[in-house]
Amino acid sequence: MPTITATPALHRRALGAVTDLLADLTPADLDRPTPCAGWDLRQLLAHMIGQNLGFAAAAEHDVGVEAFADHPVDDSVREAWSASAERVATALGAASGEGRTVALPEFPQYGRLPGNFVLGMHQLDSVVHGWDVATALGRRYRPDDELVAATLEMARAVPAGPEREQPGASFAPAITGGTDDPWAETLRLLGRDPAQSGGRS
Repeated sequence: MPTITATPALHRRALGAVTDLLADLTPADLDRPTPCAGWDLRQLLAHMIGQNLGFAAAAEHDVGVEAFADHPVDDSVREAWSASAERVATALGAASGEGRTVALPEFPQYGRLPGNFVLGMHQLDSVVHGWDVATALGRRYRPDDELVAATLEMARAVPAGPEREQPGASFAPAITGGTDDPWAETLRLLGRDPAQSGGRS
C-alpha cells in the first residue's frame, strides 16, 4: 500500500476549497459543461455529494454500493454540499484518528482499508474535483502548496493501465507533457489537461 500524506486538517481544506467555489453559484451555472466527459455541473455535484455521503456512511459502518449513489441537486445545492462535506470530514477524521478500517463496496478487491488511507482517497478526489468545478465555472483553482504536494504524492501512486480507459474508471489515462509545476503534473497524472483551467480568479 503506497504511503500517503493525508490528515483531517488537509482533508477539510480540500473540502473547504470546493465550498468557497460554490459561494456564488447560480441555478444557471448547474448547466455548465465540466471537464468530466458527458457531465454538466449538476451531474458532477450530484456525484460529489453522493460520494461524500457514501464515504461518510462507510466510515461509520459497513454499507452497500447504493450508499454512494448520486445525490440529486436543486437550488439548495450549496447547503447540500456543505452538509455532506461536514459529515464526511467528521466521519473520516474519526475513522483515521481512531485507527479503524473501512470497507469500500466500490472496491471489494481491496478488502478493509486503513481509515487514514481512505481519508487520503477522498482527499485526492476532493482536490481534483475542485479543479473540475472551478474549470466549469471559469475560475482559476490551485490548492495551497501543502495540498498540492500531498495530492501529487497520491497521484503518482494511482495505477496506470487499460482499466483507466474503461467507462466508469475513477481517473482517465494520464496526459503526457513535461512541466516543472507540481500542480500541472498532478492534473496530467489524473487525466486532466491543465490548459483547460479557467481564466478568472
